[in-house]
Amino acid sequence: MKRFLTLWTAGLPGIIAISWFALPALMAGRPLPVPMWVVSTASAVQSMLLLALAVYGGIRFAPKAGLQAPFLMPLAGSLRGVDTLRPQLVPGILGGLFGAAFLWIFSRFAPEPLAQLQGQAELPLAARVLYGGITEEILMRWGLMSFLVWLFWRLTPGRSDRPSPVQLWLAIAASALAFGVMHLPAATSIAGPLGLAPTLYIVAGNAVFGLVAGVLYWRRGLESAIVAHMLAHALSYPMVG
Repeated sequence: MKRFLTLWTAGLPGIIAISWFALPALMAGRPLPVPMWVVSTASAVQSMLLLALAVYGGIRFAPKAGLQAPFLMPLAGSLRGVDTLRPQLVPGILGGLFGAAFLWIFSRFAPEPLAQLQGQAELPLAARVLYGGITEEILMRWGLMSFLVWLFWRLTPGRSDRPSPVQLWLAIAASALAFGVMHLPAATSIAGPLGLAPTLYIVAGNAVFGLVAGVLYWRRGLESAIVAHMLAHALSYPMVG
């Protein structure tokens, strides 16, 4: 229960930032069937339940898949876990620098229909860092990727004692693709129906960083992926918007 509450609580600020601050700004001026506070509350409750499912899944499947959160999990029981964060910082910072550079370069080649979307979807920096950097990593890496590694390992005939690199890479790729696809509903709600080029652009752009975060989670731990994701948003915000 302590481990569950530690990770679930870590993801809550991102949900609050998105549901009660970013969402009202994005929906301003649009006709709604219900008051905005109802939309924000429903969005937050749904996200909290999904976060709880991801946290539970990670706690159950990550150890079986050989994956870990070496700082957050020991921290749930003891402050001695703080020392485990240091080896994750440098890889996380490097991943964040790559992510920021990639986002800036990739934004230069955005299809024309997405120019309007970028202007309308200016999320506050706090929402990007908290939700993107922490909440999304708990959802996509800790929850989904951990489950996929375990699933691919369990489905392999004559499996070994632990998942193979091939199974890990398959899970990284699948979760990265899912990470890219999950950005489509928000884009569609703002810009309307998207053509093939904008759809591929959104999926591919997010999936590339999903690969980076997945490798960091595998090789270093969840916190390394979180550091990279937070830093990528923080550094690219002034350049990409």
